[in-house]
Parts: sequence; C-alpha cells; structure tokens
Amino acid sequence: MSDKEAEFREFVGAQMESLRGLAYLTCGDWQVAEDAVLAALARLYVKWNRVDKPDAYARTAVVRAAIDETRRPWWRREQSHSHAALPEEVAPDPIPHADDRVQLRQALSRLPVKQRAVLVLRFLEGQSVQQTAAALRCPEGTVKVYTARGLDALRRVLGVRLGIDEQTGGRHEATV
Repeated sequence: MSDKEAEFREFVGAQMESLRGLAYLTCGDWQVAEDAVLAALARLYVKWNRVDKPDAYARTAVVRAAIDETRRPWWRREQSHSHAALPEEVAPDPIPHADDRVQLRQALSRLPVKQRAVLVLRFLEGQSVQQTAAALRCPEGTVKVYTARGLDALRRVLGVRLGIDEQTGGRHEATV
C-alpha cells in the first residue's frame, strides 16, 4: 500500500462519521446519506493527490452528492408516497424539553433540500455566504434568500414543537 493510499484510509477513518452526519442533515435519510458519502469519497480518492484541502473538498462533495441523491426520480416517487399522509402541523412533543438535536433534525427534514443544505453549511459547518455559494455553485444572493427562508421555516416549525411564543420568544406550557 502506498503512502498516499494509507493517508486516504486514515482520512476516511477520521472523517467518516462527521461526513455521514453532514449528509444526513442535508438530505434527511440515513441510507441516502451513506450513498452520498461513499460517492463523494470515491470522487475524492481519484483526486487525492491533487486536492490541497481534503476536509473542505469532502464536505462540499458530500453536500452536493446528498442534494443530487434527492433529485433522482426514484427519490421523488418514494418521498411522495411515504410522506403523503403527514399532517400540516406537528403536535407538540409530549416530553417537555426533549433533546434539541433530535428536534432540529426533524425540523430540518421538513425544509426543501437546498434550504437545508444552506443552513447546514452556514450554521453547522460555519461557512460564510461566499463559501456556501461556492460549495453549492449558486449566487450569493440565492444563499442569502435560502438562509432567510430556511430560518423562517425553522422558527415556525420549532416554535410549534417547542411551544415557543413567537411574540415574546419565551417558552410556555402547552395546553392539552
């Protein structure tokens, strides 16, 4: 095994879980996330000798692959059948103050994939508007619009789930 191949294996071992999590937050499905990570790593392996910043390349490739996976016709068909009976509003969680990460994942899963990708890159990965635009190959204005719309949608979803009063921003007890 060459030094470069050993380097790549070490990189994959160290980054696999975080890349899988990033892909999941982008697409909302563990199986699709796994496929996206593997596709991104396959592309990275071919370019391994030429990539200066493998972390950044891998993260960008994973987000793009997760978005591409959700665009496939079978994905749209499966999603339309599996989510057809979902209610418009989510009932408040019966367990008060449940794990915020689970609620955030659920809220992100309700956003369109591009908005979700922008929010993940901007706020969970800490990328700037410019970096996010470059990663998603779209104008900076689009990133700004998706950020605003995505945050508004998250506020609405999380406000309902967490029982947050949109007027005051404070928590209140849900009445049953």
